[in-house]
Order: sequence, then C-alpha cells, then structure tokens
Amino acid sequence: MSDRDTPTEDASPDEDRRRSGRAWRGSDAPLRADGGTEAEGADDVRLDPWGSSTIADYRKLFEQFGIEEFDEVLPEVPDPHYLMRRGVIFGHRDYRPVAEAMREGEEFASLSGFMPTGDPHIGHKMVFDEIIWHQQQGGDAYALIADLEAHAARGLSWEEIDEHARSYVLSLLALGFDPEDGELYRQSDNRELQDLAFELGTEANFSELQAIYDFGGETNVSYMQSVVTQMADILYPQLDEPKPTVIPVGPDQDPHMRLARDLAARMRYFGVREAFASFEAEADERVLLRQAYDAREEYAEDADLPRCGEAADWLRSREPAPPDARESAVEKLENAGKEPIRPRTRIFDRRATDAAFEALIEAVPGEKRVYDEHVDAFELGEREAEEFAREVELDHGGHGFLPPSSVYHRFMTGLTGGKMSSSIPASHISLLDDPEDGYDKVKSATTGGRTTAEEQREKGGKADECPVYELYAYLLSGDDDEFAKEVYEECVGGERLCGGCKEQAAELMESFLEDHQEKRAEWEEKLDELDIDLDSDRKRA
Repeated sequence: MSDRDTPTEDASPDEDRRRSGRAWRGSDAPLRADGGTEAEGADDVRLDPWGSSTIADYRKLFEQFGIEEFDEVLPEVPDPHYLMRRGVIFGHRDYRPVAEAMREGEEFASLSGFMPTGDPHIGHKMVFDEIIWHQQQGGDAYALIADLEAHAARGLSWEEIDEHARSYVLSLLALGFDPEDGELYRQSDNRELQDLAFELGTEANFSELQAIYDFGGETNVSYMQSVVTQMADILYPQLDEPKPTVIPVGPDQDPHMRLARDLAARMRYFGVREAFASFEAEADERVLLRQAYDAREEYAEDADLPRCGEAADWLRSREPAPPDARESAVEKLENAGKEPIRPRTRIFDRRATDAAFEALIEAVPGEKRVYDEHVDAFELGEREAEEFAREVELDHGGHGFLPPSSVYHRFMTGLTGGKMSSSIPASHISLLDDPEDGYDKVKSATTGGRTTAEEQREKGGKADECPVYELYAYLLSGDDDEFAKEVYEECVGGERLCGGCKEQAAELMESFLEDHQEKRAEWEEKLDELDIDLDSDRKRA
C-alpha cells in the first residue's frame, strides 16, 4: 500500500523503470540508489556548507563545479565499498591518486570532521563508514571534532559541544574505527593544526571568503577563522609528509574542497606548467601555442627551429575559439620575434626561499634556461618536474602538499519524504534512538509505492523515489548487493508491497540499532583510554 496522498500518472511498469534511469539492466547491472531528479529551481545550484538546501539535481554539479562522476574511476578502486558500487558515492575530485596508492600499497590518508551540534544519525553513518573503509584499505585515518567551528559558526556552548562530541566518537568507534591505527582529535586541542591554520591564513583574504561563503560585515572574525581551520584540517594528514588524501563529504561541502585545493597550491614553493617561450601565457593561450608548435611544418622556414614571429603569422590566419585568447597569444608571439617556439616545462617560484630556488636551479637536470622567477627545463615532463620540485621543497622546509581529493555522497531523503533534518525527528533516525522508536519511524515512513495494492502489482513501485528503499541501499543491506538488488527488483516488478517491505526494513533497523548501541556501551567503558580529551577546560559560555 502507498503512503502518498495523491496518485501518480498512469504508466506501464517498463516506462516507469525507463524514467527512473537506474532500473536493473540485467543480472550484472550495478546497483544504483536514488539519484535526485529535476526540481524547480535546480538550474542554479548553490553549494552552501552551512545552509539547509538539498541538491535537487546532482548532474548539474558535474557541469557547474567540475565534480567528476565516480563511475569513471570505480574500475580503478580495489574492492570498492558498497556505497561506491551502488552509486551512493556519485562524484569525486581527483580521487585517482588515492585509488592508485591503494592498488600499489603506497601511503594515503582519509579524513573527515564532525560538527558536534546534535546526535549522530544514519546520514552521518555514511561518512563514518567511508573513513573506516579507507582505514581498512590501509590508509591513515583521521577523524576530528570540529568544536571551534561549532562554537564560532553555530554558537554552541562548550558544555553542549562536549556532550555531542562524546556521542559522535562513540558511534564512530562502534562502527569500526580503529583508534590505535588512526587519529582522533579536537580542533581546539591540536596546536599543530592551529599553527597550520595560521600559515594558511596568510594565503587567504577576506574578499575570497566573502565570494565563496557570502560573508559580510556582520560576520564575526571567529567564524571566518573557523573556515581557515577547516582548511588546515583537510591538509593536516600531510603535515609530516605529502601523500594522497581523500575527504569524504556531501556535495554542499565542495566550496571547502575547492578552497583547500587552492590553498594547498599557494603554500607550495614552486608551481609547474607547460610553456613554449620565455614569456608567460594563460591556459587558453597555451592551448593555441601548442597548436602553433604542432603545425610548424606548415609555416616555419626551418621546422626544427620555428620562430615565434612565424607562429604569430600562422595563428593570426586561424579562427580558433576563444578569439580573445588568439589575439593575446598572437601579440605575445610577435613581441618575442625571432625567439624559437619550443615546448618546455616551467618550474616557477611561488613562495620559495632564496636557498630553495638556488637549489632548484642547481638540481634541474639537462638543458635548462634560468630566469629571475622561473626555470625552464627541456628534458623534464610536467609530472616528473612536479615530483622533482616537491623534493627540493621538502629538503628546504616546505610542506610539498598534494592537492586533497574528495568523494561526494548523495543526501538521504527524509523518512517523511522531504529533507532529512535533525530538527524534524520523524524525518531521520538517530543512532541513539531507542530501537523500538527506530522500528516505529520506519513503519511510518513515506514510500515510493502506488495508491493501491492492485496498482502496485500492475505497475510496480517507484524504488528510486522511495526513502525506505534508500534505507536498504544505504544501510540495511550492508555489503550484500544481491539482497539490495532483490528488494529493488521485487519493488519495481510489483511483487513487493509497501507494508511487507517496511516491516522487513523496520525489523532490520531495530536490529541494527540494538547492535550499534551495545557496541557503543562497550566503548563507553574504554573512552578514558583514548588519546582525546572529551571534557573541554575552555571557559563555559
């Protein structure tokens, strides 16, 4: 039976499955969870780390913000987590270095933070699971309590923060985080983190924080400082040495990731890029310079020594887009005159010490050209030069940060059909809920069923729009893809009715909460043994 108030339009079962976009495509098809659908206002997606909006159409994140589809990197991940296999983890930024480190048995890290503003719930469990899985794959795992952010951005008292922090840590441990093989910390207690945040702050400015986070004249300074502290959190696993690092987050946290990647680059002593002559060129100009060099046999008097002026004449006759880039590239080539146009790798000074820059000049192998603020290497590729420059930086006291990676998971739909919200108890299940209450919440949940049992049998249910099916896909099926697949196929095929489906899910949820809370109780007795202070000595406010 359906819990919807209004019927849906008539459609055949096959048509409904085509509309979902995630129906099973044979026995070997990958399991997909709810993927978000077009919604009013979805054309302009705004990502707000502290907002309450949901992401109505995940596809727009690929177009507007450059988030890559996780499906493309999935084959490169050894023994992927079920959240990856089922499409719950749907996107990533630069995850390939992490996957490569896993395959090669090299060092990598995973970190995520938890703002202690309430009880942990099943939405948080996804992030807990991602940290734990990366730890089990051999990664260095970091979990932090974002207490400075909670105090500055949400105005929580330290007493409230302590209470919630204890609860988050207990659930993380109960779900399998190994504190002996990972690191737990509070922002407020970690001096190394705070020192790093101070240094990162020298590379950030108010105008960009204003543009990214919409800060204004009313924003308090501690709030802004908490952003820089989060940037330090993201880079903290690389303090001892650079390593691929992944941050599992929801898509609303992507502004943090973009800023962290920018700051990681700004903190580097050196940058590396392709170049073709002594002058500097923008990225779109370099594309045209590459085209001009590759076409040198068409215009150069000596194809082994093409001149910039010759390349300018050739490029002027072309009509590549964008035209502004062509005009500026032509002007730079003309100014360079008879200088040869020739590919090279440019290692340029970002914030290196004089000693580090001199060491770089000395160490670059093979043919090179030395300028005031950069060195052009003719026998190093970009990747090789990047590793080379990092070694020089590390030898001279720099951090050598790698750009942090991220993976993005879908938001869970609330049990009442809208957004899952801690302020609406019926919409979510807390990991602290009495198991019987968890059972009752699932039994009362909205479903993707039809208005009548007969219609359900005829047309099938809408598993891709069902909060209860999400519970199976995100949590209740665990690592058992066949079970999740069975639930899906029985639903869309009309064999499974909502009443029995919710009863099964409610029983599984009750069992999960019982088991989880038993493990929490076991860890409660051992909390004092952990290297983390859950009772703040800060002034109570």
